[in-house]
Order: sequence, then structure tokens, then C-alpha cells
Amino acid sequence: MPFGPASRLGVSLFDETAPIEWIPGRSEEEVETIIRAVYRQVLGNAYVMESERLVVPESQFKRGELSVREFVRVVAKSELYRSRFFTSCARYRAIELNFRHLLGRAPLDLEEMRKHSTILDTEGFEAEIDSYIDSDEYQVVFGENYVPYIRGYKTEACQSMVQFTHTFQLVRGASSSSLKGNLAGKSPRLNSLVIQSIPTAIVSPASSGATFRSPSDSARTRLGVGADVGKVYRVEATGYRANTVNRVSKFRRSNQVYIVPFSELSATYQKIHRQGGVIASVTPV
Repeated sequence: MPFGPASRLGVSLFDETAPIEWIPGRSEEEVETIIRAVYRQVLGNAYVMESERLVVPESQFKRGELSVREFVRVVAKSELYRSRFFTSCARYRAIELNFRHLLGRAPLDLEEMRKHSTILDTEGFEAEIDSYIDSDEYQVVFGENYVPYIRGYKTEACQSMVQFTHTFQLVRGASSSSLKGNLAGKSPRLNSLVIQSIPTAIVSPASSGATFRSPSDSARTRLGVGADVGKVYRVEATGYRANTVNRVSKFRRSNQVYIVPFSELSATYQKIHRQGGVIASVTPV
């Protein structure tokens, strides 16, 4: 079922909101906004009571003793984070949430998840948190002064269509919570999906209410004529806006639908984004 406007995926707010950066000379109100943004991202939109706030690290950040990156590290290593997203979660659920909260994307593949599982085994929880925040990727994308943000729905943050669709297993739009919104509870969302390395249907938050369960069926194998093509997907793109200044028209074009085999999904995804389009749905056919 097509979703219609891509905004129904819940990602339009991400595009409309500029990354939040700490700059010297910020007012107290602006610094407080940055602190709230760190809590919101690192804790996955979970509600934080006043009594749960990290008073001492907040004061250190306000005095300039901690950068945004170091404040993110403190929050991610706190008992508040550990109790919500580590000790109460299955291992691979904890790892996929670390990717969402600290790098803003879904894990690339099973090997990337295994790498972090090994860090947990050999070095422990705090080293696992450090492995994201001290990574080259974190430094290049967020640096010292930007609050991490969800970016796994963009071409530059994904290496494959699989990773793009898996992002929507972790993020149900800008208001989604890491603790709620999925009937699977605290079970891993991506464990079997990264093992199979297949894209999944993207379920619109607007079409299924507050909670949902990921579709159990994967793309079906094509039979008969063209059976050698394998799994086939329907990709709907909408909201085309030219990325260059020499665009022909200021108006958006209508939705376009592509029926492509699995082997061509990544190329189709990249083509759509080069043309200024937005992925509205990816469903097996």
C-alpha cells in the first residue's frame, strides 16, 4: 500500500530542523535547549524527570568544562541510560539502540553488530559506548559541538537500501520513542534482518496508529518467467525537488513507482535521491 506524501513517514521534521550546535557565547536559554536536545537524542525521546537529570554534568557543560560530545558520552554511560537500554534489553537490541542514539543510523550489517558484541564481551559496557563516540564517523559527522541526530534515512548516511529500510525499524518518525511504539517490546528489531541482509517493508506511522509490529513476511521469490530475477520490490518516490539550481520547474512532480529486483535496489535508491526525490515506500511484490 503506498503511503502517499513522504511526510507520512515522519521524517520531514528531521529535514526541517537544523542540526543543533554549541557556539561560544550562547545564552543560558540556548544552552538549556542543547541539553534537552542531547537527552532527547541519546535517550531516544524518552521522558526524563527532573529528579533523573544529571545535575553535575549539566553544570560542567554550562561552565564550558564539557563539550557536547563529552556531555553525550556522560549521558550514554549514565545509570539512566544503562538501566533503560542495556541491562533491561537483549544484547543485540542494546547494540542497535546504541547505533540509533549515538550515530543516528541503523547498523550496516551483521558484521558491524558482531564487532560491537565483541567489544561488550571483551571490554564491557563503557568501552562499547566509547567505540561509537570515539569513532571516525562520529568525529566527521558531529565533531565536538553538534548534538547527534537521526540521519539514517539519507543517502550519505547509508551504504545500501537494506540499511535505509532498517532505519525505519528503529525510528518511527520524529516523535518515535526507543521504549514504546512497537509491539515487539524490548526484543531486537534487526537481528534476523541483518542476518538475511534484505530490505523490509516500511510501515507508515500514520497508517497503523501508535504501535505496530514489523511485517513478518519478506519479499516473495518470483516464479515463472523471469524467475532468475529473485526478490522484487516496489519503490515509490515522491516530493521530487531538484538538487541543482538549473531546475526546469519549481513545482514538484507526481509520485513515481519503480519495480526493481533486489540487486538494483541500492542503485535505484541513490538515483531517486540524486534527482531530489524522497523514498515514500518500499514494499515486496
